Amino acid sequence: MVKSKLHILIITCLCLIFNIKAYAQSDTSKVKPQTYIQVYYSLTNTAGTLGGKSNLSVEVGKQWNVFSLGVDLGKTTLESIHGRDTSLYFEVRPNLNIFQQGRFTNTLTVGVGYVFLAPNNFLSELTSGIEYTASDHLHLNANFGQFYYSGRYTASSLTFFGISASYYFLPYKNRSSIIKPK
Repeated sequence: MVKSKLHILIITCLCLIFNIKAYAQSDTSKVKPQTYIQVYYSLTNTAGTLGGKSNLSVEVGKQWNVFSLGVDLGKTTLESIHGRDTSLYFEVRPNLNIFQQGRFTNTLTVGVGYVFLAPNNFLSELTSGIEYTASDHLHLNANFGQFYYSGRYTASSLTFFGISASYYFLPYKNRSSIIKPK
């Protein structure tokens, strides 16, 4: 029962991301959504081995000018787990490009997700980063933030530092988010 509801949630989120139309305060006919895929690696401040502190995920999403929305599937640890694996998670991650100067962009990401089979299965995230536009297709990002996990009886939080690489399927052209009067 829980698995079928989770599958419906994941499919619904994917459908929303690929069918959403973004509207701004002005003419958006010139804003083409950019589909991207991102590989993300981070290290947490938890005690343990390097594998235990490591997180890895893949995100697929769309970006409209300064706003993007992605779905993320990843692991909260790369350490081998004996017994049932409680490290797999699914997350929805809206992102806002706060400030841009040349090829550099300051980003803010909030996320909400679900950690499969874990006692602290509700996941929320707050991340800030610096993104570098290496080319029209490739963006590199260094970021830091906090993960919050909560369950029925316990909760925890931890900080992390991460790096990612995003590939945009169409050439991404940095556009000013300020609309100039005609």
